[in-house]
Amino acid sequence: MTLRLFFHSDDLKANVEVLECTPCENEFAVVLRATLFHPQGGGQPCDTGWIGDSQVLRVTQEADRIVHYVDQPVAPGMTRIQVDEPRRQLNTRLHSAGHLIGHCAESLGWIPVKAHHWPGEGRVTFMPGQAPQELNVETLQNTLAQWIANDLPRLTSLREGAREIGFGELPAYGCGGTHVRRLQELGTVTIASLSQKKGALSVRYDVN
Repeated sequence: MTLRLFFHSDDLKANVEVLECTPCENEFAVVLRATLFHPQGGGQPCDTGWIGDSQVLRVTQEADRIVHYVDQPVAPGMTRIQVDEPRRQLNTRLHSAGHLIGHCAESLGWIPVKAHHWPGEGRVTFMPGQAPQELNVETLQNTLAQWIANDLPRLTSLREGAREIGFGELPAYGCGGTHVRRLQELGTVTIASLSQKKGALSVRYDVN
């Protein structure tokens, strides 16, 4: 099992052990004993960066291990890894913003069922609960702006072995993704649109 260092650390550089490197078509599949690279999943794109001098092109979760696909082979043993910082920061801000949108809509009786925290494609989808209230762009925008102004801190905890992420007094979500330390790191969250189709409510958003 690959140890997920990003569960408990915001570091973007580390020295780790390369366990194996296997040719895979035009790439090489690298397995590390521990990693800072977030794999694609949970609505979040994967990290990219470098393992030694090899460029990390994509990262996937495969069974109980994380596999890093690189452009050139990596020798077994200890090596330096580095996550691409601008890409990580953007993905982290988008994921955290998606959580806030989820909190706001849930407080008005909407149940989040799907999230997609990708650059230029950010959206959270909800289904109505028992008594959903009207949700509009202005309400969302104002609520998010207030939470960000309050600069709520990230809180990470483990419940029954599962990792949970919360901000300040807001409820925690079970989540394996990366998140900002404090909400002012989000910058501005812009609600692009709200739309309903077949009962589902879709909120599209971006960060600036």
